[in-house]
Amino acid sequence: MDIRGMASLCKTAGILLSAISSDMKNRALKNIIKALEDKMDSIIEANQTDLEQAQKDKLEAPLMKRLKFDHPKIKEACEGIKSLIKLEDPVGRTLSAIELDKGLELYKVSRPIGVIGVIFESRPDALVQIAALCLKSGNSVLLKGGSEAMVTNQTLAGIISRAGIEAGLPKGWIGLLESRSDVDQMLKLDESIDLIIPRGSNEFVRYIMDNTVIPVLGHADGICHLYIDRFADSKMAIDLSIDSKCQYVAVCNAIETILIHESQARDILPLLKGKLEDQGVKILGCEKTCAIIDVETATQKDWQTEYLDFMVSIKIVPSIKEAVDHINQYGSGHTDVIVTKDKKRALYFMDHVDTADAFWNCSSRFADGFRFGLGAEVGISTNKIHARGPVGLEGLMIYQWRMMGKGQMVKDYTGLTAKSFTHKTLKKEFK
Repeated sequence: MDIRGMASLCKTAGILLSAISSDMKNRALKNIIKALEDKMDSIIEANQTDLEQAQKDKLEAPLMKRLKFDHPKIKEACEGIKSLIKLEDPVGRTLSAIELDKGLELYKVSRPIGVIGVIFESRPDALVQIAALCLKSGNSVLLKGGSEAMVTNQTLAGIISRAGIEAGLPKGWIGLLESRSDVDQMLKLDESIDLIIPRGSNEFVRYIMDNTVIPVLGHADGICHLYIDRFADSKMAIDLSIDSKCQYVAVCNAIETILIHESQARDILPLLKGKLEDQGVKILGCEKTCAIIDVETATQKDWQTEYLDFMVSIKIVPSIKEAVDHINQYGSGHTDVIVTKDKKRALYFMDHVDTADAFWNCSSRFADGFRFGLGAEVGISTNKIHARGPVGLEGLMIYQWRMMGKGQMVKDYTGLTAKSFTHKTLKKEFK
């Protein structure tokens, strides 16, 4: 089937999927878990094929780590689906209810977006998360993963599709694109696809935006910061720096730059250097940092780089304002952290950093849909409309206005004898 045919089938399936009951969706998710567990050996075998080819192609170590899909990762993916099953169905919620006049009621009701196209990196676990989220939210989905994971993605998409159909989902509810030319064709299918979510570099997201009229929910680089304030607890600052950088480096919510107030630098930097180097982290610093600890000098490019590796840049700043200015200039609007004992300064930071996730005294690694209680995430949006931050179920919803009347006509509400609207808020659900 060509891409246009796949998208058309996905559109038809999406209409049916949007009206499927919560019980059927949850049964399908349970069936997907069972299928993934039953087919675990074949999934790992497919992934091994991708890993061997990636080694031949000399894929970088952080990307190899993302590509690997072993027993623990499959188990974690299944746990993510289980948590999704426990969540309330986001479809059909009454968001507001207004009486326009006696017997004339207007409801704002949550509905699926429709067909969602997701382009993501070579992370097989992302395919499982995205498929499950789209199913739970009543959306059909077209997926395009990184070419390095092609065999794994083909295996997973086949298993998930069959498991869903066996549980009663419509044929074509999920589709897998396999080539770059498929993506270029997908960008032209605005009659079938309602939203595109590209995950990747700023340049890649910009390319998608520039080459389609389909709405795009951008998930760009994760250039995340941790700022150690003048009133930070030094042990907490060091511990959070290590967790935010080292707990898992090959992800978009790991920090890439540490900013430190000049009053704290001489006390904290030598200790922080030791802890980071114990974890194998290479440090690059500004000139003031290099005057305190023996590290390589950071360049302008380092402040703009998402390393996704055991590397971090450090800059000393004279004030919280300078820290915020640096983040707003070089950050990607993903996740930024302040470590301080002063609540007013924390609130200043949160109010002034242009970021999706602003954290106070906690690790940047909490910026995750599963940890937020969203079940999982399609990605982390740095957009400022519709959805921002981890995009879970709510980010995959839109709404529909539903009006219920008893024969009312507009002509009765116009002219000299027009009836008045009551516009009274109702505390009731649409049923």
